[in-house]
Amino acid sequence: MMVLVSYDVSTVDKRGQSRLRKVAKTCEDYGTRVQNSVFECVLDPATWVLLKSRLEDILNPEQDSLRYYFLGAKWQKRIEHHGKTLHGNVTDTLIF
Repeated sequence: MMVLVSYDVSTVDKRGQSRLRKVAKTCEDYGTRVQNSVFECVLDPATWVLLKSRLEDILNPEQDSLRYYFLGAKWQKRIEHHGKTLHGNVTDTLIF
């Protein structure tokens, strides 16, 4: 399934800046960055649960937000893109 992950992390202090880096790094482990705070992640259900747990452990719910958009198994027909692409194919193998 395709999950679009977007986040907004407060960076007014050093802890927020650290959280922002951790959220971005965690998302990079599971998907492809398509905009500054937006990742496309092709996941199986078990990996989705793990990603969600990791992100929500980092988050400060008083200052930050996460949004998840579920595009499902037929996600290719639900995405339309115009303009410069900053990433490769989202289904390419990720190397850590």
